[in-house]
Amino acid sequence: MVYIKKVLLLFGGNSSEHYISCLSAKTIIENIDQTKYDLTVVGIDNNSHFYIFNDELSYLDKGTWKEAENIHLISNIINYIAQFDIVFPITHGNYGEDGKLQGFLDFFNFKYVGSKTLASAIGMNKSIAKMIFNYLNIPQVPHLTIEYPKYSIKKIIKEIGFPLIVKPANGGSSIGISKVNNKNELINAIEETSSYDNVIIIEKFIIARELECSVLENKKLVVSSIGEIVPISEFYDYSAKYESKESKLLIPAKLPKGVNNTIKKYAKLAFNNINGKGYARVDFFYDEVNNKIYLNEINTIPGFTNISMFPQLLTFDTISLSEIITILIENA
Repeated sequence: MVYIKKVLLLFGGNSSEHYISCLSAKTIIENIDQTKYDLTVVGIDNNSHFYIFNDELSYLDKGTWKEAENIHLISNIINYIAQFDIVFPITHGNYGEDGKLQGFLDFFNFKYVGSKTLASAIGMNKSIAKMIFNYLNIPQVPHLTIEYPKYSIKKIIKEIGFPLIVKPANGGSSIGISKVNNKNELINAIEETSSYDNVIIIEKFIIARELECSVLENKKLVVSSIGEIVPISEFYDYSAKYESKESKLLIPAKLPKGVNNTIKKYAKLAFNNINGKGYARVDFFYDEVNNKIYLNEINTIPGFTNISMFPQLLTFDTISLSEIITILIENA
């Protein structure tokens, strides 16, 4: 008799990426191999309450799942999770991707998909990740980290100069990111970004191609083909990523062989040195005029929606969505 593993899919959470998590969960629900896994779906609301999410899956792509009638509050989440063989967190952003949820699962010795507590925290905290990538001599765009409200506009302008990018140190899905061209825009952008995080990354804006690759652990570390994002806007912000149909994903990106190999080398180096596990998406900039590659960031729970680059890159490399999910569960 074949044992069917009991898998608990966790989605939602108290973050600005709650809705994206709902869409990622929907992709996994629709593509998991039901002959191998008995799947239960649990949603986490914005108050960190856990709900068993039975038959109202149509609410996932509306982002209003709490309005569904057929959901039930879990009173003791520790005892509930203990029933399952594997937990599959698809919780993007703060409180789900930043090590907090992973620390909870580690404390109770629950098996789960993806990076452990420390790697998750590093991947989410761009300031710490940049320190590690700098130590590894992986090139990055000129940047500095400030803490709101203690910062010097004069220092930012002197060290980075305009135009520049302002973004929260902890966050994803391009939420809270803006490009600024002068002092007044900079002050306003920092004020706005502080609503997402008081630690803020300031980066030099460069004209470059935006490239991404997927990393998947399957006995050995697999790095996918490289994809390119051609955003409708000046850079790949939230609107260009999720709201516009004009942005394009080009797979594979047309790159010189040396650039392709270097990006894959840096992706492996970054993943291994934050002690990543399971999977990740690693993002790069390529300034082809000056032939320079810059690592942008690493995402330890990358988007898993039907338009997300992470699964699309691997499916291009002939690993189906169902196979990706199976690999992640079996290697947890």
